[in-house]
Amino acid sequence: MATTKSKKSTTRKTTKSSTKTASTKPKTAASKTASKAVTKPAVKPVDKPVAAPAEPQTSANPFKGFFERKFDASENILTIFKSPRIYGAILGEVIGTMLITLIFLTLGVYQPLYILFGVIAVSAAVFAFSGANLNPIVTVGMMATRRMSIIRGVVYILAQVLGAWLAFLIASAFINSAGDAALGELPKMSEVEPEKFWMVTLLELVGSIILAFFYARAHAYKRSTLTFAFMYGAGVCVAMLFVIVMSSSFLGLQNNFMLNPAAALMYQILPTGGESFGEVLGDVCLALVTYVVLPMLGGFIGFAISDVAARLSGEKVCCGCKECTAKKVAK
Repeated sequence: MATTKSKKSTTRKTTKSSTKTASTKPKTAASKTASKAVTKPAVKPVDKPVAAPAEPQTSANPFKGFFERKFDASENILTIFKSPRIYGAILGEVIGTMLITLIFLTLGVYQPLYILFGVIAVSAAVFAFSGANLNPIVTVGMMATRRMSIIRGVVYILAQVLGAWLAFLIASAFINSAGDAALGELPKMSEVEPEKFWMVTLLELVGSIILAFFYARAHAYKRSTLTFAFMYGAGVCVAMLFVIVMSSSFLGLQNNFMLNPAAALMYQILPTGGESFGEVLGDVCLALVTYVVLPMLGGFIGFAISDVAARLSGEKVCCGCKECTAKKVAK
């Protein structure tokens, strides 16, 4: 009996000990994790210093890619006339140049305030069609700085000459129909005398540089039509004022400038007669160099000055074409 009791007690003890060990095992694991969670110190978030915005990295040479193409690469003589947009641009240049030349032929070049408002109105009206070049000086500057393809530039210049010629026909029709002898002639440019050739040529060159520079700066704000129109009109007005003051007050010249080769041709700058063919040819060359060739050179110089200043200041020169727009979106 005693043995059986002792056996029962031992079995009870073993079962109790086994249950205790079984129950203590998960408790010890849970307690370990709990103790770990308790013993671990809470990590406080450390406020990291906010980094200053990184400055745009500029290349060591700001003039790298100065003459890179800024127009659509797919535009050439085979593709340009496939889109109807080019015909709208041609029509815009014809109408715009015709209106500007009418202002010159009726009011003259000595009314810079009227010219200011006229250029603002016309350029704002035709800006969406062609970009409102309205002047071969501007178009040559656009081509020389590779903002415009050569084929588009040539088409624009032909459209501008056509528009100026239409203005000449319209003004002639109205003046001749008046029946007044005093109003029966269109204004003419004074003949360029050989001794004053360099004076007139320098005025045309500097005035063209001013005009082209203002247009190049206006082209950078072409997303706003009014800003573009006001800046372009202000450039024409400033160039006109400079030439008027210099020619009248310091050089004693009158009616010797135009700052628009297309309109100048309609002002009958080419001589109609002379003592010999050589004399006529020489006068024609002088007139073309003064009112066509060097003003176009001034257009390139004005655009180049604008591009140099823009690159030195870190401004991105953009023409607004598809590729430039895609690059801006990608950035």
